[in-house]
Amino acid sequence: AVQRCGKLGRLARDLVHPSLEEEKKKHKKKRLVQSPNSYFMDVKCPGCYKITTVFSHAQTVVLCVGCSTVLCQPTGGKARLTEGCSFRRKQH
Repeated sequence: AVQRCGKLGRLARDLVHPSLEEEKKKHKKKRLVQSPNSYFMDVKCPGCYKITTVFSHAQTVVLCVGCSTVLCQPTGGKARLTEGCSFRRKQH
């Protein structure tokens, strides 16, 4: 998407049609169409295989409903899933 432009040889970028990789790297407010970085996900407990819905940026420890195993722990940004837990991003 980067090309040479005109006599001066400045680099030109297509601002109207950015690539998906470029858009994902941008701040959520500075994208062409604003979209959040967060999402909900279904997390499967490795012990009892029950599925719990968890927010990607959860700020509290999330426990399994069935066996009270810790599914994820908060960090500064995204929540860290416990080792062995599998997840699937929910459709919106």
